[in-house]
Amino acid sequence: MGHIEDRWYNTVKGQDGKPLQVKTKLYGVGMRYRVRYVDPNTGRERKKSFPDRAKRAAQDFLISVESDKRRGTYIDPAAGQILFRDYAEMWLRTRRFDPSTRESMESRIRKHLYPFFGHRQLSAIKPGQIREWDTELVDVLGAATRAVTFAHLRSILGAAVDDERIGKNPCSAKSVDPPRPDERKVIPWTLEQVHAARAAIPSRYRPMVDLGSGCGLRQGEIFGLAAEDIDFVGGWVHVRRQVKRVRSRLVFGLPKNNKDRRIPLADALSEILTQHITDVPPLAVTLPWEDPDSTRRETVVLLFTTTRKNAINRSDFNTDFWHPAVAAAGLDRSRANGMHALRHFYASALLDAGETVKALAAYLGHADPGFTLRTYTHLMPASEERTRAAIDALFGRPKKPDTPWRRPARAWRHRVRRSRPVRRT
Repeated sequence: MGHIEDRWYNTVKGQDGKPLQVKTKLYGVGMRYRVRYVDPNTGRERKKSFPDRAKRAAQDFLISVESDKRRGTYIDPAAGQILFRDYAEMWLRTRRFDPSTRESMESRIRKHLYPFFGHRQLSAIKPGQIREWDTELVDVLGAATRAVTFAHLRSILGAAVDDERIGKNPCSAKSVDPPRPDERKVIPWTLEQVHAARAAIPSRYRPMVDLGSGCGLRQGEIFGLAAEDIDFVGGWVHVRRQVKRVRSRLVFGLPKNNKDRRIPLADALSEILTQHITDVPPLAVTLPWEDPDSTRRETVVLLFTTTRKNAINRSDFNTDFWHPAVAAAGLDRSRANGMHALRHFYASALLDAGETVKALAAYLGHADPGFTLRTYTHLMPASEERTRAAIDALFGRPKKPDTPWRRPARAWRHRVRRSRPVRRT
């Protein structure tokens, strides 16, 4: 059991046998009250000092410590004295991320967290400072970057709670409003815009537009597609890897969410890819796996390579080919009009055709169908007419529901019919 020591007075028995307070040599020097207690984790004595006229505060501290010890929630106050920067570096070393994710995360932490929190002790970070930090970044960072950086901060401080360095996560306080990215509804390209962008790209790279708009592949997944990943007989595309850039160097890596997947291959795309393989034979390319410094090397016979027989670097491709194609399609150069726009076109076409959200999530490689639903719910066909038709049928007045939302899907199917399907053997 802990106790409180009065460093300025000693209690002795007076001549009458009653307790008598006698001044010590430390009277008037430094802190007066010292709380002494045993750390349940180490078995060692801990102490904390309080000034004169703060005995009540010392008593409250001792009560709190002993209560935490009984509940098993005791945290050594000295454990939170580590600087945020030092703890964050330790956190980064002990977390497992793929190299590209680690690179972007480290950049955000060092650019946007260290300048404000790096010199502070973990135990000194309070909700008010979190709010102040976020307010300072409102005019500096976009809402999406602020939200991601806040998530990093919350994860670091959450780990500090798990490591019993602090009692609670200040990011979880009710007074702290987590920054949220601006909710922007996806506006898919039209079929005409997809055709215009495709026509503006050199012929050796045009099938990449078809894979984006007709299979929903991400840009890096298209760059990493191998000849063996195309099942022309069964009609499938196997997404097994991507080409990505880590520390300015190209590497092979698993697709996003570390999951491979299969996507149905339409006959029109099968014919396009067959012709592409004839016109531009696939080439074997060797790259490191995930980490540029890794000794592991993978050789893949890629469907798409540069004219110098190398894997495609997204920065070079976007600058030289994609951005001019976007301009040719009459669109502004923006994040919304990156190659990811082809995935949105693919999603809208499938939803127009009546595909389920669960199947669409699997084809897009989303880890959670709920994310797919939140992203594309506004593109789903309106159900008002189908509802009216269903109720009319109950009352004996069957009515064929009007489905004008299927027109975009028919436009896509029209394009498919114009292509001669591959003869299966």
